[in-house]
Amino acid sequence: MRNLNLVARLCLCLAGVAWSAAALAQEGPQDRPDIRAVTAFISVDKDSYSARMDEASKFLNTARTALNAAGFAGAGGRVTTQPFPQYVKGMKRDEALAFLHSLQQLAEQDHVALNIGPAMINDDDDTAAAELAPAALADGKTFASIIVADDKGIHWRAVHEAARLIHEISATSPNGNSNFNFAAIAMMKPYGPYYPGSWHNGPGKHFAIAIETANVVNRVFQRYHDPVEAQAQLAAELSRYTQEAEAVAIKLAAATGWTYDGIDATPAPGAEYSIATAFESYLGAPMTAAGIITRAVQSTPVKRTGYSGLMVPVMEDAVLARRWSEGTFTLDSILAWSAVCAGGVDTVPLAGDTSEDQIARIIGDVSWLAFKWNKPLGARLMPSPGKSAGEMTAFTAGGIVNTRIH
Repeated sequence: MRNLNLVARLCLCLAGVAWSAAALAQEGPQDRPDIRAVTAFISVDKDSYSARMDEASKFLNTARTALNAAGFAGAGGRVTTQPFPQYVKGMKRDEALAFLHSLQQLAEQDHVALNIGPAMINDDDDTAAAELAPAALADGKTFASIIVADDKGIHWRAVHEAARLIHEISATSPNGNSNFNFAAIAMMKPYGPYYPGSWHNGPGKHFAIAIETANVVNRVFQRYHDPVEAQAQLAAELSRYTQEAEAVAIKLAAATGWTYDGIDATPAPGAEYSIATAFESYLGAPMTAAGIITRAVQSTPVKRTGYSGLMVPVMEDAVLARRWSEGTFTLDSILAWSAVCAGGVDTVPLAGDTSEDQIARIIGDVSWLAFKWNKPLGARLMPSPGKSAGEMTAFTAGGIVNTRIH
């Protein structure tokens, strides 16, 4: 009877959020933002991990069906565990890596992405577990992070550990690809859906939604160039779509027992829509554009989580990568924009011989910005092995657009 009641509630959920054919006919699917991901947060141990992964997979399939029925394409599944040092504690290195590999194999079988959380949460954490990260991330199939600032201040020990890990990952993963899967995160609250900074330290059975809105930003900035008008129009459109997605999420939570933790409407770029073209459409004023986007995202009347600002991922956006190669913007530009938005220094290419100290200084700058302005920022830095300033990077992982090293 309990299963029948659950099925009935799920059917009502789908029926309640389904768009009518007439409504969809008036708005082409290219006008609507996709759902980048639904991220399920779970708590695992060596005895329960298989059952928890199975529960998450079933929930994510249900969530995707509901969001697709509501007119949102995409909604791929992601799983984020509690910080991995907690569930490998007491294991020998080989045993711990085998366990993490078993988690990844289950994720692959279930067609979901896997994030094993931060290698360090507090600055006085033991670094022994963090030393597992390069091997755990070597095949590019698992994501992780390290927390370098929170409300208590900057974690300088973690800053240097993050730099060491980035340096080692560059040397030990194929072509340095796995730094795409690792980030130093500052002032990031739990339950954000975007990887690699997604993390939590709770009981599990929570979820959050990442909604792609770069197409919406491009459309608004092509039409409106007055800052007041552009912000008002963007806020209105983002509010509409996030409220529609949240309506689905609330019904999902009620029907499944999973806790809804919010939406991140940060306009992450994709294959079709570039954040650089949005900047250029807005009369080439990137600082103003960054501020408008951030204010609009943060004005949405929904439960917000994650970055909820603006991402400028240099090597995930073909136009950004081209502009970086041309020298249109630099690391200093991104740090300046981070003062008025969220996101940080994302997929920034570095020379292969960049030292740990140089990497630590960049992470330190990001940490100071985040702590000073109490905003979530990340540093995803990507040294390209064997490459020097002036040369093109040589990453081979899917989703990375190679560019020139400054």
